Amino acid sequence: MSPMIETRGLRMSFGGVRALEHLDLAVPPGEVFGFIGPNGAGKTTTIRILATLLLPTGGRASLDGVDVARRPRQARRILGYMPDHIGIYDDMRVDEYLSFFAAAYRIHGARRERVVDDALILTDLDGKRRDPVRALSRGMTQRLGLARVLLHDPKVLLLDEPAAGLDPRARVEFKELIAELRRQGKTILISSHILSEIGEMCTSIGILEAGRLLYSGAIDEVREKLRGETGRVVRIRVGPTDERGKRVLLDLLRGHPLVAGLRKDGDDLLLRLRPGVEDPSPLAAELVREGFALRHFSEEEIGLEEVFLRITKGIVA
Repeated sequence: MSPMIETRGLRMSFGGVRALEHLDLAVPPGEVFGFIGPNGAGKTTTIRILATLLLPTGGRASLDGVDVARRPRQARRILGYMPDHIGIYDDMRVDEYLSFFAAAYRIHGARRERVVDDALILTDLDGKRRDPVRALSRGMTQRLGLARVLLHDPKVLLLDEPAAGLDPRARVEFKELIAELRRQGKTILISSHILSEIGEMCTSIGILEAGRLLYSGAIDEVREKLRGETGRVVRIRVGPTDERGKRVLLDLLRGHPLVAGLRKDGDDLLLRLRPGVEDPSPLAAELVREGFALRHFSEEEIGLEEVFLRITKGIVA
């Protein structure tokens, strides 16, 4: 299957500063791809090249096989670009704003009314259609920006920091909207600093640092890779015990052949198992045999924050 979003040897320099260095990226159709990295890593530069707003210094970028530098007009029919700061005309009503942009996409007559209605319903703005744009909350404004880029039914969505500044409820609603767009078959690239939410929204990620792609692939694959390299982490909690029992427990765990290290986390203990240990259940059985009341025993999922910290080195371009 050919990638829907692809870059090959993509390079970008601003004067003597290299923002991108031989970026090779491939996002299959239907993926929600999380593009993460520190400030200055090159995320926004990459998105602007894909959105036909910047010409790269070298290399190639394409959407659904269309070279964005050589055929920008054709590429723009495929993509919907939502920048981190949305320019809005706040003297318009919500429906007028969308109708104006539908006209810019050369959508006219009854079809324009239909696509505006569909965009309002999809983004849950139908009840706000006659409200002035300036009266919308930050979350509503973000939804309006997304509604605007959906008017021409693009195959690819490029969303630069779309959840920035949203309150918790608006973030939940935004994640639900992304899930619905994926069900419709859209390919979505999301740039964000909110790593926990990227992990919940996305099926795959790319980690960028100093203009170079350090990792690209499924989130579960990178988690499994890191587990194999540094060991799985298990959270345990035992029932109340006296000071002697606590010392016995700690001595048992510190000297256990499956355990590489441990630390306290409130009433729990976090155990890092030795690399290569796939099944921690013998450890649970041993604790029970030793008379400890095991209240909780589970493997900790490696969060996207930990993935990011382990892969990157804190370099900026």
